[in-house]
Amino acid sequence: MTAQSTVRCFPPDDPSSVGHFPGNPIIPGAAILREVVQAITAGGHAVCRGVRAAKFLHPVRPGDCLTIAWEETPAGDVSFVCSTGTPERRVATGTLQIRARQ
Repeated sequence: MTAQSTVRCFPPDDPSSVGHFPGNPIIPGAAILREVVQAITAGGHAVCRGVRAAKFLHPVRPGDCLTIAWEETPAGDVSFVCSTGTPERRVATGTLQIRARQ
């Protein structure tokens, strides 16, 4: 797998931000991971078998666009980096166990 990337945007009224946190809404880490997994497994040729690591560095807000970049590691997993605004503004990083669909 070569390095790939895509952009996913959260609408200003994203339902996942309700209650996280009133007056200062953020997109929960689980919603960010969902977008990462969907981006990497798009096309149905692969499935996510697990999350090896995930680190959330900065909040993602409703209305933000998330650039998701990923590539296969030498061990066969997939590492990802998410950023908003500029590539230097990393908001999440991690490694997923992605395997071909059988």
